[in-house]
Amino acid sequence: MNPILSEQELIRREKLTELEAAGIDPYPAALYPVSHYSADIKAGFSPDDAAQFANVCVAGRIMSINDKGKVFFIKIQDSRGIIQLYVRRDDLYPGEDKQEWDVLIKRGLDLGDFIGCKGYVFVTKTGETSIHAQNLTLLAKSLKPLPVVKRDEDGHVYDEVTDPEFKYRQRYADLVVNPDVKKIFLQRTKLVNTIRQFLNERGAIEVDTPVLQPIPGGATARPFGTHHNALDVPMFMRIANELYLKRLIVGGFDWVYEFSRNFRNEGMDRTHNPEFTVLEWYTAYKDYYWMMEVTEQLFETIALALHGTTAVKLGDKIIDYKAPFKRVTIFDAVKEHTGIDISHMNEDELRAVCGQLHIDVHASMGKGKLIDAIFGATSEHKYIQPTFIMDYPIEMSPLTKKHRSKPGLVERFELMVNGKELANAYTELNDPIDQRQRFEDQLRLMERGDDEAMFIDQDFLRALSYGMPPTSGIGIGIDRLCMFMLDQVSIQDVLLFPMMRPENFGE
Repeated sequence: MNPILSEQELIRREKLTELEAAGIDPYPAALYPVSHYSADIKAGFSPDDAAQFANVCVAGRIMSINDKGKVFFIKIQDSRGIIQLYVRRDDLYPGEDKQEWDVLIKRGLDLGDFIGCKGYVFVTKTGETSIHAQNLTLLAKSLKPLPVVKRDEDGHVYDEVTDPEFKYRQRYADLVVNPDVKKIFLQRTKLVNTIRQFLNERGAIEVDTPVLQPIPGGATARPFGTHHNALDVPMFMRIANELYLKRLIVGGFDWVYEFSRNFRNEGMDRTHNPEFTVLEWYTAYKDYYWMMEVTEQLFETIALALHGTTAVKLGDKIIDYKAPFKRVTIFDAVKEHTGIDISHMNEDELRAVCGQLHIDVHASMGKGKLIDAIFGATSEHKYIQPTFIMDYPIEMSPLTKKHRSKPGLVERFELMVNGKELANAYTELNDPIDQRQRFEDQLRLMERGDDEAMFIDQDFLRALSYGMPPTSGIGIGIDRLCMFMLDQVSIQDVLLFPMMRPENFGE
């Protein structure tokens, strides 16, 4: 069943029919030879050097039409900005036959249409750099009106569409009418490229690992399941790429990284999306102390690349990514903010503390999850400036090496910024016997009803048995990092197509 068309959509379809009847193809397939972009023309043109712009070819989407009878002023938006076209009937159609002017220009064009223009650049009497059209071509007819926004005389939006339902479902239209949205995603690309350059310059190798996995390993999370028909086996969308990257360290790579698209079948809020991007890297012969220093350098580099300063605005706060970052153990953090020392408590004592602090817990939660719940409820949100929370209990970290000097702890840190985790890093566990025991502990948690507990990955244990050198690894949430570096309050604002409930189109 086709969707019901609005009155404006019906009118545009009538125009489409008239164009086709006049022999004008509303969707031509031929190559259109764009030679210049709006921003380049505006930045480079001067009347004293007009010869360089005597023959330009531009293309873009119509954003405004000003009909002056035999002259039209049309503003088009290309990928770099907006520029005005001066379209005069007698220049385009110098003969007596003006039918195409009437069909195409007078009646056929709408906001949102794509057109191409060939002509020369000049400055109007009002001082606006424009293109005097000598040829105009319809490149694609828009059958649906763009959302209405308000723009100033230069075409800049000052009253944008802000409805989240529209913005996230119809990102393609949001990008057209809200230029600042596009800037966010261009900055996101710059952020990712800055990270790549940082790692590549230090000798890291970018790799790809499987998205479909027989075992959802490398993190404690609820996976998405599917079925592989050819092999007739259940499969899972990856929740992390950690175990595959560490296999590569076993295989002889010294430093590998991957921008990993991960999938976790869990809740959604302003800082979580079920499909998300994580950067993970693993480096041989390093530990978590080294990783802290490199992480500080990376975040400082990103801030400088995007903003020219380490002091970055985030809402009403200024976050300073200047190294070094503060370092606090997880037990000291809890003690500082609750006055309670939980460092030597058993599971029953931790449950009692949760009750005392009115923290909801479940019978399936073991010691590690109880400690995590206490820290999350009482302390995590207190760390606004970049802070390494370090030295976690062994029960919280089944893939992490035991601490070299603190029994019962592991060599792990999480980077907290604005009260949220931005990175998670370890000195990696490379003892296959210890790793098997940790997996078995996770299996017992699964039997208690913990649907986020880890599976036993027998192949990873086999890989470790061949020997993995001392290694440090880290995972950094790219979407949340973009939020914080680009001053966005919701993860949906840094995802081009965030997860949403499917629409009902009445079919």
